[in-house]
Amino acid sequence: MISPASTNPRVTEVGDYIFRVCFIDPFQGTVMANFARKTLKLQNVAVLTEVSSDYSLGLAKFFKKGFTDDGGKIVAEGNYSHGDKDFSAQLTAIKAANPDGIFVPGYYTEVGLIVLQARQQGITCPIFGGDGWESSSLVPIGGKALEGCYFSTHYSPESTAPAVQNFVKAYKAKYNETPDAMAALGYDSAMLLADAIKRAGTTDAAKVRDALAAAKDFHGVTGDITMDANRNASKPA
Repeated sequence: MISPASTNPRVTEVGDYIFRVCFIDPFQGTVMANFARKTLKLQNVAVLTEVSSDYSLGLAKFFKKGFTDDGGKIVAEGNYSHGDKDFSAQLTAIKAANPDGIFVPGYYTEVGLIVLQARQQGITCPIFGGDGWESSSLVPIGGKALEGCYFSTHYSPESTAPAVQNFVKAYKAKYNETPDAMAALGYDSAMLLADAIKRAGTTDAAKVRDALAAAKDFHGVTGDITMDANRNASKPA
């Protein structure tokens, strides 16, 4: 199995025939902690987590560790559940803590509403999250409230890298829309498999598995991919 987008660390622990081309939650949580501290220069941050989601809980955990280890402070924490529409109580408590940023490791449906309601409450600080934000539906939900917000993801269609531009051009020609990260990760999964079969010189299962495990500096649309010892992709965000 090659998963395009399963970011939970436990996925590849199932067995040594399980691979992925995406980065994992500990990496992404740490990336956003570094971004918050070093790029946005934030000191006091609030975290709003979807408690019904392992994805959200994992990102929150690794973000908090990275942020506090680097001298930052978590001044407020709030929870919500999938499908919630009203976040006023959580945002009121967060506003009272006066954070200079809010980390929301959730999915676009709730995130769009959270950002919108935060701005309506007069919260003006940066709000940021992970790849669950990425969707063509995010801006229609959050609108102009999303200005000044950030999220990490696996690739950008605006990258000037030839591999990215060739992929975007071909995808648009076939589907008449700009490919998102899921499309790019799906493409890289298929191309990595094809590359492994080519290097193995056979479709024999064990030999293809070994070729996948040995993948190094594979030039994907989502970045250069090298498989680590746990069959996770070492690559940039």
